[in-house]
Amino acid sequence: MALRATVYRCELALSDIDRGVYGSFSLTLARHPSETEERLMVRLLAFVLFADRLLAFGRGLSTADEPDLWQHDAGGAIERWIDVGLPEAREVRRACSRAKQVVVLAYGGRKAQQWWAGNTEAMARLPNLRVLALADAHCVALQGMAARSMHLSATVHDGHVWLSTPITSIEVVPQQWLPGR
Repeated sequence: MALRATVYRCELALSDIDRGVYGSFSLTLARHPSETEERLMVRLLAFVLFADRLLAFGRGLSTADEPDLWQHDAGGAIERWIDVGLPEAREVRRACSRAKQVVVLAYGGRKAQQWWAGNTEAMARLPNLRVLALADAHCVALQGMAARSMHLSATVHDGHVWLSTPITSIEVVPQQWLPGR
C-alpha cells in the first residue's frame, strides 16, 4: 500500500517591504512521505521570499520535471522556477532554458557548501539563475515552526525575513551565493 502525502495548511499574512507585496495567502502544502518537515518549511520560506498570486507549489518530489514552486504568465510561459535543496547542475541548466528566472534555495550545511563549491563555475555562467542559501540554524528554527495548521506572519525587509506564529518568532537571512541578473 502506497503512503499518502500529509497535508499542511498555512494562513500567511505577508508584508514584503522589499518588493511592495502585501496580503494574505491561504496555502495548502502536501508533504511527500519521503520529505522532511525541514524541507517542507524551506518550500514555505521560498513562497514567502517570492510571493505572488500566480506562484504555485509544484506537484512534489514524485514529479521529476517540475520545480518545487513555479509561476506562469498569462500565456503559460514559465516566469519563475524555484527549486529547494541541491539540484544537479544539468537540471538547473534545463530549468534555465525553460524559465525566465530560476532560483535555487540551497540548504544542508556542509553538503550545501560542497555542492556549491562543485557547481559554482558552471552555474555562474547561467544569466537567469539566482542561488540563495540557508544556514543550518535557520532550517532548524523553521522546522520548529511546522504544524499541520499554521498561522504565520511574515515580514521581508532588506533581505531579512521575520516569521511569527502566535507562540514564537524567528529571523531568517538567506545568503546570496549568486545574485542573478
